[in-house]
Amino acid sequence: MIRSLLAAAALLAAAPAPAQIKIAYIDPMTGPFANIGVQGLTHFQSIADKINASGGVLGGQKLEVVVFDNKGSPQDSLIAFQSVVDQGIRFITQGNGSGVAGALIEAVNKHNARNPDKTVLYLNYAAVDPDFTNSKCSFWHFRFDANTDQKMRVITDLLARQPEVKKVYLIGQDYAHGHQVAKAAVEMLKQKRPDIQIVGNDLHPIGRVKDFSPYVAKMVAAGADVVITGNWGNDVTLLVKAAKEGGLKAKFYTYYGGGLGVPAAVNVAGVDHLLQVTEWHKNLVPNPTLPYALAYRQKYHFDFYYLRINNEMLMLAKAIDQAKSTDPRKVALALEDMKFASDTGEVWMRKEDHQLMQPLFVSTFEKAGAKGVKYDIDDTGFGFRTDHAVPAADTVLPTTCKMARP
Repeated sequence: MIRSLLAAAALLAAAPAPAQIKIAYIDPMTGPFANIGVQGLTHFQSIADKINASGGVLGGQKLEVVVFDNKGSPQDSLIAFQSVVDQGIRFITQGNGSGVAGALIEAVNKHNARNPDKTVLYLNYAAVDPDFTNSKCSFWHFRFDANTDQKMRVITDLLARQPEVKKVYLIGQDYAHGHQVAKAAVEMLKQKRPDIQIVGNDLHPIGRVKDFSPYVAKMVAAGADVVITGNWGNDVTLLVKAAKEGGLKAKFYTYYGGGLGVPAAVNVAGVDHLLQVTEWHKNLVPNPTLPYALAYRQKYHFDFYYLRINNEMLMLAKAIDQAKSTDPRKVALALEDMKFASDTGEVWMRKEDHQLMQPLFVSTFEKAGAKGVKYDIDDTGFGFRTDHAVPAADTVLPTTCKMARP
């Protein structure tokens, strides 16, 4: 799978569309999360191609996605950012890892303060630390994914309506995102279901655990009814597989259970036990994105996943046209308070903190052919069934952002 993804990435890099407006994509092309980074790349290139085929922006200028491999590391991301600046690229996008995102926000802020005539705009498609649109908010940063607290609100609202759930186990990656998921779960469950026991709260090294059976043994011993995890990539795949092998019957409420490679790896282990909170999935009804997703699958040989990347790029194109400029400050002002007709309903970018508000969906992993599961994922024979649809208005949370505006 990784070889085919890297081959797709090489093809994209070797034959970019004619372009005048460059967007730097800073994510892992190598290392333990390379498959996730390559998937993101093909998503960005696909929607850029669609925008370009529809006339581009500013009367015909094209968008080009330029790849910078950060190996999943904040340090390598800063090196990549310096290269972006040296090449005169004014827009960056990144998503994998809140540790990386935090480093980039700080770097962008410093660069823009020192170089007001060469500013850079950062579009975040997947790093969900709530601080980025609260205490660490920045005029130069916009987030197109729902943040940790918004997703946890959806999960805990659902658990609050399930009196049979008595014991919850928390497990996450030991970095900013994992810490924030655990913090939000503890606080929201205490508020909504104080009778629920938190019977475990573990953090583990990111991308380094190969055997989750010791953690699963603790979950079994604790009698967990539900496991909540923000794990992504191999860290969620190996966790769910270990749960099946260890005889754990608990349901897994995840942020990224449907991510690239996870359905194929967990297979039958996830049936009726693996749930996800996402902005889209293949079996939504209605589903205007489906023809695009099926064409994407045919072209790249793996499934479309990130509707938020489409939203990000289409909103960026709209902002550039509205601003009649590629100047990052003018584009940022056009993005603020923008309302956009996404395929799942209207989304809007809150001016106060630059957090996108969008509908979210809770879905459960099932065999294809079951009720509500017409389409499988990556030819696995398994897909997701919609359980709950949450309108954008019900995901809105207050912000503590005190934004310094240029």
